[in-house]
Amino acid sequence: MNILRIRKALRWMQSHKKLILFVIIMILIAILASCMGGNGSEATLAVGMLITGTEGGKHVVDGPLTTDLSREGSPDLLLNEIDQQIVKIRPMSTPIDQISRYAHSKHAGSMIVDYYSMDTKPTMATLSQEVEQTSGNPGSESPMITIKTSNDEIFDPTDTILVQKIPGYTPDGKQESRQDLMLYVVDRTADGLTVMAVNGPTINGVPNCFPDIIEGAKLVRMGRAASELDVQSPQFEALPKKSRNLCQIFKMQVEQSTLQRLANKEVGWTMSDQEEAAVYDMRLGMEKSFLFGTARQLWDNNKKEYVYFTGGIWNQAGKDFSLESSTALNEERMVDLMRDAFTGNTGSKRKILIGGSRLISQICKFDYTRVITAGQHVSKWGIDFTELRSKFGCLYVLLSEVFDEVGMDGHGMVIDPEYIQKYTHIPFGTEQLNLKKSGVRNVDALVMTEASCLVLRYPKAHMRITMR
Repeated sequence: MNILRIRKALRWMQSHKKLILFVIIMILIAILASCMGGNGSEATLAVGMLITGTEGGKHVVDGPLTTDLSREGSPDLLLNEIDQQIVKIRPMSTPIDQISRYAHSKHAGSMIVDYYSMDTKPTMATLSQEVEQTSGNPGSESPMITIKTSNDEIFDPTDTILVQKIPGYTPDGKQESRQDLMLYVVDRTADGLTVMAVNGPTINGVPNCFPDIIEGAKLVRMGRAASELDVQSPQFEALPKKSRNLCQIFKMQVEQSTLQRLANKEVGWTMSDQEEAAVYDMRLGMEKSFLFGTARQLWDNNKKEYVYFTGGIWNQAGKDFSLESSTALNEERMVDLMRDAFTGNTGSKRKILIGGSRLISQICKFDYTRVITAGQHVSKWGIDFTELRSKFGCLYVLLSEVFDEVGMDGHGMVIDPEYIQKYTHIPFGTEQLNLKKSGVRNVDALVMTEASCLVLRYPKAHMRITMR
């Protein structure tokens, strides 16, 4: 029975093909009309026009509001994309400002920015008092002594300490070994650290006694060592450090008289060309403030209000490296620079080195070897860098004439781009000033504004380079 019904249905469909096709077309038209928000007559495209209202306003008739009509009726209503234009204007001259626009940026709800940065617990101290050789009584256990260091608080019970340049001993305790002496912290009190020697000498049959340790010996905090039945360990807590910076309001105004705009010119010098030159000058000033500015809040007695000045990242860096101006940069000092830039912090292995002409000149004169090699030119953040490679990491090197302008041509800075943060209270934007209607002067005026600041979230990942 089912087969007979199917055959009848197929015969009926074959004999009514035109009707079925017509129904399908009508269904598709109905679906299309509903998607476009109405019936067929409402879905037709229309181009609107502007008319003037009773108070001079603009109204759209005979069509929808489009971006073209918006720009015609209210030129300042739609915002132009400014930032993409900014990053294309001479980025090599303002590397810090350029990188900050590509890197991490956050909106700041206030001109005053409070931020937290995480530091690392110190790992080194020095011995405050000399330790004399100890010899236990025959048959006694390994001795324990109390030592004083320059920073007892960084050591906890169960910590191990490496005493640099004080040799340890072989397992039988009879001969010095190639390993440095290692201590085990048993307790910490107000009197100092109670420690045992892990690889000390054997004296009078007593293992792990203490050899002579000079005052000032470097002590390096190492890993903790727990026993089999230990369930707990001394607590470790870390609190972020609060810092503050201020957003500075950067402004630049461009004006052109109406007659200047209408006058015939030998070359096509327009308001847009003036804008580009003004943006470059503004960015150059921001670059100097972002690097060497001082965070202050100053009362302007003429304006009767406060003016905010942003703090530069030069003073925020947590490490320093010095070079001698009288001697050329050699392989040994370059290795030391790379080591200090990439060790002692948990930063990335690719950092940026910007510096004045004298510092970059020293780097260019350096005779590269298999230890430190000059790589290819690298383009990042819209800037062309020269890459220096070493076993410690890679440096992207770039000349910054800002250092020359402030009298620091021999100085430079290593920056970790992963830990530079820009806070923006007012994003970069432009505003047309109608000075004609206000009766000030007959000019076309444009003012550019940004309120922002830069901070280094992890100071130890950044380093100042100074040439003495």
